[in-house]
Parts: sequence; C-alpha cells; structure tokens
Amino acid sequence: MPGPPAEDARSRAERPDPVPAAERGSTVVADLVVAKIAARAAHEALARLPPGVLPPEATAVVLLPPAREVRAGENPAGTARIQVGVELGYPTDIGGRCAAVRRRVAERVGALTGMAVHEVAVQVERLHPSPAHGRTQ
Repeated sequence: MPGPPAEDARSRAERPDPVPAAERGSTVVADLVVAKIAARAAHEALARLPPGVLPPEATAVVLLPPAREVRAGENPAGTARIQVGVELGYPTDIGGRCAAVRRRVAERVGALTGMAVHEVAVQVERLHPSPAHGRTQ
C-alpha cells in the first residue's frame, strides 16, 4: 500500500505542532514493569548465585502525582517503593549483599524509568549453606 503523497508529508512537517511537547502528556510505567526491572537489577547485584538458589523476585508500588499538581523541580514520572526477595548462599556477608542489591535496584530503576526510588526493602527469603559448611565429616 503506498504511503501518503510527498506533499502531505512535507506540509505536515512544516506546520507548527499544535500542542507544545511539555504539555502533551507523559508515559506511565506500570508497577509490573518496575518490578521486573528491579528483579533484574537485584540479579545483577548478586552476580553469581550458588546452584539451587532461585533468582530474585520483586514487587513495586508506583505513585504518580496528579498532572495538575506537578510543580517545577518535581519528578513527573512519580516515585517507586520496591520490595525484593532474595535467596543467598551461606556463609556470606548478608548485610553487604543486601546493601549492594538496594543500591543497584535504586540506580537501575531510577535510570530506566526516571522515577525517584524512595525505598528498596530487601528480604532474605532463604539461606543455602555451601556443601563444605554445615556438614560434619
């Protein structure tokens, strides 16, 4: 099917936009998308996981400000509160690993969605002892 005549395409390109870009609207990122980004970021932060350890899971709540209330300097993309569940090999520095997950999730979600991340709660669901620990010979 042929496209529009060249004259129509040119005339549209030359016309000024009736609505300025800043007033057109915004993209809304769903909670599920933010949760998937957070889970992937947590997986990246943990790097190598021992065999049998499930990958991180995340849930997210996205709060969007009403468009009429967005003021200069505020984030129109909204804010996110995220909870990440992880399983870790043991022994390990649990606090250090959780801090790394928090940092990575906040950085990646903020960078990819433009949202301010106010909270990243990391919950250790299970510890998996390494084969060399916890067994007597």
